[in-house]
Amino acid sequence: MKPQSSKGCTASCAALANELMNARTSFHKLHLKVSGGGSFAAHLALNDLYDALPGHADTLVEQYQGACAMLMDIPDSTPRKLSSVQEAIGYIDDLAAQITSLQGEMPYSEIVNDLDTIKSSLNTAKYKLTFLK
Repeated sequence: MKPQSSKGCTASCAALANELMNARTSFHKLHLKVSGGGSFAAHLALNDLYDALPGHADTLVEQYQGACAMLMDIPDSTPRKLSSVQEAIGYIDDLAAQITSLQGEMPYSEIVNDLDTIKSSLNTAKYKLTFLK
């Protein structure tokens, strides 16, 4: 029997996967241009985050496609341009809010747990960017 999924949840999951892939690029570009006081800590924190995001996106898509026994259509969009660590922190908050929203509609507890793992990576990066200067 094929598991049930909602079109809204599938679209939200695909949108988050796209956003995580784009976020990797956005954080990587900022990582390469941070400067000034605290830039080494920010450089390392952003590196850890952009290294983690592709694996998180891959796990999310594979888990969802396996649970639903269907392939999802992941949209294309332009990565967000980040000019400062403060903008990166705001983006982290936006990603966390998007994940929390998806968790509220996700029918698969194992994927909800994977989404918590993504938020853990975001929280660690936010802590480092905020306090390790």
